[in-house]
Amino acid sequence: MPCVADWLNNPFSIVQGIFAQNVPNSDWEKKVTEYFKEKLKENNATNWVPSLNDVPVHYLKPNSLVKFRCMVQDMFDPEFYMGVYETVDPNTNARVLHFGKYRDVAECGPQQEIDLNSSQTVTSERQTLYCVPVPGESAWVKEAYISASQARVSPSTSYTPSRHKRSYEEDEDMDLHPSKQKEQHMGSGGDIHGCVEPKRLETEASAGHHLISPNCSPPLDLNFPLPGEKGPACLVKVYESWDTFKVNDVLEVYGILSVDPVLSIVNNEESQPVIQLFCDSLENLVVRLQNPVEYENPTCIHRKMDSSALDPMECMDTAEEQRVHSPPASLVPRIHVILAQKLQHINPLLPACLNEEESKTFVSNFMSELSPVRAELLGFLTHALLGDSLAAEYLILHLISTVMSFQRSFESWTKYSRHTFKQSYARRDVLPLGKFTVNLSGCPRNSIFTEHIYRIIQQLVPASYRLQMTIENMNHSRFIPHKDYTANRLVSGVLQLASNTSLVVDETQLEQGQLDTTGVHNVTALGNLITWQKVDYDFSYHQMEFPCNINVLITSEGRSLLPSDCQVHLQPQIIPPNMEEYMNSLLTAVLPSVLNKFRIYLSLLRLLDYSISDEVTKAVEEDFVEMRKNDPESITADDLHRTLLVARFLSLSAGQTTLSRERWLRAKQLEALRKARLQQQKCVNGNEL
Repeated sequence: MPCVADWLNNPFSIVQGIFAQNVPNSDWEKKVTEYFKEKLKENNATNWVPSLNDVPVHYLKPNSLVKFRCMVQDMFDPEFYMGVYETVDPNTNARVLHFGKYRDVAECGPQQEIDLNSSQTVTSERQTLYCVPVPGESAWVKEAYISASQARVSPSTSYTPSRHKRSYEEDEDMDLHPSKQKEQHMGSGGDIHGCVEPKRLETEASAGHHLISPNCSPPLDLNFPLPGEKGPACLVKVYESWDTFKVNDVLEVYGILSVDPVLSIVNNEESQPVIQLFCDSLENLVVRLQNPVEYENPTCIHRKMDSSALDPMECMDTAEEQRVHSPPASLVPRIHVILAQKLQHINPLLPACLNEEESKTFVSNFMSELSPVRAELLGFLTHALLGDSLAAEYLILHLISTVMSFQRSFESWTKYSRHTFKQSYARRDVLPLGKFTVNLSGCPRNSIFTEHIYRIIQQLVPASYRLQMTIENMNHSRFIPHKDYTANRLVSGVLQLASNTSLVVDETQLEQGQLDTTGVHNVTALGNLITWQKVDYDFSYHQMEFPCNINVLITSEGRSLLPSDCQVHLQPQIIPPNMEEYMNSLLTAVLPSVLNKFRIYLSLLRLLDYSISDEVTKAVEEDFVEMRKNDPESITADDLHRTLLVARFLSLSAGQTTLSRERWLRAKQLEALRKARLQQQKCVNGNEL
């Protein structure tokens, strides 16, 4: 039986064994998937697999099994490849079948040639996803995944690190100072013959968006949505069920790492001929297979040929497209996927799937201690919001809010479509239900306060981003992703975020100035994101809606210029003499174990289902009718919608998945306090809320 080292370090040996036993039966592909699926089910086996999120590429063995936690930033056109091909020895006429799946470059011995006329050739199709690390992923998430890893890795170069694994952040100094790295490791190791191999050029993705590629000029843009992001971008080759994946999905993929040097020199005019397995279209592939001699320019599927053969990338239209779609593998490695799954969440403190029996036990145990965790979190956020417990209540409700899927929203809310409720919920087919954008007004015009509020949120949620709403940022930042037809790729923007990301918009930074056309478009895009939970990506000739699920918190002095579901005016009860010292002391005073409970609490409650019984529905309906009778001018359908949202999140915050009369009354009480505070502020400042 294969040992761990076989399926982790040399998965091709496993694939080859299964292929040899089952060819020409097409079931060999399914058996490969089942084999690795069973292996990864073993106790902690997923922790043995090295992650590209944690380990620089040059520390990983080529063609080994790796995993990658990522967001789909773009989807390239499908490509056709030789799933099975046959080689022939011209001297002996000996024939050998090979598999092309999970490979970029054909395996072909020195005395072998690919027989393009072979009846054994099988043409297959695969989808390439351009994937980046989850935008805005919190540092505590990265650290928790690294701590859980049991992978043993060593550099694929000649030097040996002092530790088995090192994160991108830890490796950054060496990447930015290669001479220092060379000096540190000079003479520390060599190959099996005792010869010291020169360290190959490595330019890792730890310094941000742009990287210098030996064969690409200008610098390669890794197309991260957020500025300052670190980590690798990868071309993820998917072989099964790729139609279930879409742009902005968060995935965890397990596959074979491909960093073959020929992928890095494919655009080099002086490169040696290589045997590529893919092609731009099935039509071209068929022509080349039918007429291998007559077809003078076999641009994608190469036999052994002289150096005058055209480059395999000539099947692409432009040089820019070649740069983007076939970047150097040392900068953008390839992963050939064996297993892939969409992630419900990226919180490493929670089980990956909450539907399994072991996960249900975890959830049950945590729910039993939910009340004290909520009380501690409320106290913590009250201190962070300068003693304002009402604002802290609404911040908790905001942090556990989430847009429901259409099916869940329909089932949860369709029962309200009766007389008085019709005007509130007749829009359920267009409005995203469950979103709860909060405008925290009354914030001091002090970047230290809003910056530290964001730092606290960053410590609580798995992914977040602080958007400083300055005239400069509005006019010069790229918010909306757009299609670059020259490079044939989707150019990312700040609003291309993964589901459940917390977006903190700091409006206290806004000063007087003029918005240009870009600024107006960016503000409009922010408003659409908040109201409709969608971003209209720009495809030049048309716009395409991409639905999203982003929690937006707006901090402002007065009422925000942007729309919101709920405005809460901050009323500080304490004014610290040193705001920075006060905020820093809050985080240092919280035990890591308590912080972890807060993180589990907020992530878990967002994943719970919620419903309202017919009995409570009738009681709420009657109560609303009574409220309208008593105050027909100020009680509107929007008030009902907001109060129902507050009641929903209040229930979930207490671990209750159905609405009770007690929670409904508490929601009405909170709303009354919030509106009274706004009215009081209006009286103080005139029309300004």
